[in-house]
Amino acid sequence: MSIPRSLALVAAALLAAGCAKREVPAAAAASDSLPRIVLETSLGRMVLELDRLKAPHTVENILRHVQAKFYDGLVWHRVEHNFVIQTGMMTPDFMVRTSSVPPVAIESKNGLSNVKYSVGLARGNDRNSGTVQFYINLKDNPSLDFKTETAQGWGYTVFGKVVEGQAVVDRIGQVPVGRSHGDDNVPLQPVIVTRAFVQQKPPVE
Repeated sequence: MSIPRSLALVAAALLAAGCAKREVPAAAAASDSLPRIVLETSLGRMVLELDRLKAPHTVENILRHVQAKFYDGLVWHRVEHNFVIQTGMMTPDFMVRTSSVPPVAIESKNGLSNVKYSVGLARGNDRNSGTVQFYINLKDNPSLDFKTETAQGWGYTVFGKVVEGQAVVDRIGQVPVGRSHGDDNVPLQPVIVTRAFVQQKPPVE
């Protein structure tokens, strides 16, 4: 069954059978307004700058999971050429990793747009169903932006951008893909997030 592009960011909740749950601590990260996380991948390193002022609940949720090492060992399970790359769900052996933390209320009405290299929270049909999966835009995707407070108009929450390693994003976005586990956009060779961590900023003198 092919997945319409408009639903390409829907979380695969139906794959929950046999998934490995991972508890996540309640503590959040330090309180600077633009925290950065580093994603070390099998194709290189990238740095994401998150906007805590524009998407506070989404950012806290992502930081919490990064601190708990939730993303370590996951793959970029969806690569849609010239659209998005997405991670936060699956291990290289196609086991689904889930979190016990509740979904985050949508924060798409924050003025941030799905421009190239921006980072957004994936979700299902319920606008408030975003949890741990996120995507990076490979081009400007205004169709994913907030437009109206309607079922079709909420769009997706943008909560950050890639500030280092854009070439790595492009590299991942160009890997060969095929059909696997009900999706047509699975990399033929796993691209792994080997480690994710919060980047420490130097102290202010």
